[in-house]
Amino acid sequence: MSSQPAPRLTGVAPVLLVRDVLAAANHYRDALGFHYERFWGEPPSFVMLKRDGLVVMLRQADDPRHVVPHWTVADKLWNIYFWVADVDALHAEFVARGARIDYGLCDQPYGCREFGVQDIDGHDIGFGQPTP
Repeated sequence: MSSQPAPRLTGVAPVLLVRDVLAAANHYRDALGFHYERFWGEPPSFVMLKRDGLVVMLRQADDPRHVVPHWTVADKLWNIYFWVADVDALHAEFVARGARIDYGLCDQPYGCREFGVQDIDGHDIGFGQPTP
């Protein structure tokens, strides 16, 4: 038996294609409370957004037709789903920030209290908290 620790995953960073990386990054900052430190590319085409130790990456699409939100091909499918510690408080924060709420707080039959937002490119992002 090996004494070395088993390899393990330590994080995840979803990547979304967007039409305008600067506008999208500022939307995530202003409406959803993410922050960024820099852009990559000249002109800028990539950014890493951070909030609460999590990362979302945005890449400007070479062709706007490549930006295809999941719900447009599979009914009610998110592009990203975040598990959160206080979904009610996060919902209130996003409402106060002016985020586009896609669907309001609700208790789902699969054991989550959740809500969803839609970004400026139409990507649906869910936020949920397991219910007891």
